[in-house]
Amino acid sequence: MMERTDRHFRAFLRCLTRGTLLYTEMVHARAVVSGDREKLLGFDPCEHPIALQLGGEDPELLAQAARIAEDWGYDEVNLNVGCPSDRVQSGCFGAALMARPERVAEAVAAMRHAVSVPVTVKHRIGIDDLDRYEDMLRFVDVVSSSDCDRFSVHARKAWLSGLSPKENRNVPPLRYHEVYRLKTERPEQVVEINGGIKTLDEVEDHLQRVDAVMVGRGAYDDPAFLLDADRRCFGLDNPSGDLREALQSYRSYIANHVGGGGRLHDITRHLMGLFAGQPGARRYRRHLGQEAVRPGADLSVLDTAVDFVTI
Repeated sequence: MMERTDRHFRAFLRCLTRGTLLYTEMVHARAVVSGDREKLLGFDPCEHPIALQLGGEDPELLAQAARIAEDWGYDEVNLNVGCPSDRVQSGCFGAALMARPERVAEAVAAMRHAVSVPVTVKHRIGIDDLDRYEDMLRFVDVVSSSDCDRFSVHARKAWLSGLSPKENRNVPPLRYHEVYRLKTERPEQVVEINGGIKTLDEVEDHLQRVDAVMVGRGAYDDPAFLLDADRRCFGLDNPSGDLREALQSYRSYIANHVGGGGRLHDITRHLMGLFAGQPGARRYRRHLGQEAVRPGADLSVLDTAVDFVTI
């Protein structure tokens, strides 16, 4: 999720769950090969396990980027074949590649040859008029020939024209049954479901039918639901009992960022909705919005904001 799942938000999520696989924002393979790698790829060791999500359609370039990602310590490389934005379409990658499964298979094969970490694909159930279940099945069958490690399926089709990226996240109806059918008919494939999932109860329901669940905006809008994820999904002890305890664990990360010259707002912009619905949440948001952007803002700003919230 662009401008959301950056390194600061991912580090906060590690105070809520240690077992969940985290994804980066999508980065184009060309940027990884030629750009500022510390800015694009840098992450804190606490973020493991972590997957780099790549965009692109050139197998050789994607293989180079995957090799760089492995050298930087990423635990997985994911090829995004689900993003429907105009910029992605103009570059002939993202969701547009669902119409070219053979090209995706070439890319995955090149990446698999280049690295030893898992190589996975995130895709939609269909695009435009190429949206029958049989079309998705053919896509998976072609790409699976390259030994793709997992198919992460957003259970909505994407309209490449006529809908904005935001509308493509909400307007096309969810078709979970087609993802379930895919797992039933291709039991040898690792199938992950994505789209509209907002609670751990929903996660556990989906896990009765598929191998894994990907949660995107549900986790960003309400991170608190991940507080019990480790116990319920991984059989692990939860790292924090509530949001206040999670923020306490997060303090050292924030202090290191601010002490190194970073802005407090880089971090607090991800925390604005943290206490939604609780008494004092409005004052919490207002204080962060006004004070965290000021030069020199430090942890005391966050402390004061949290004190406004009463439970």
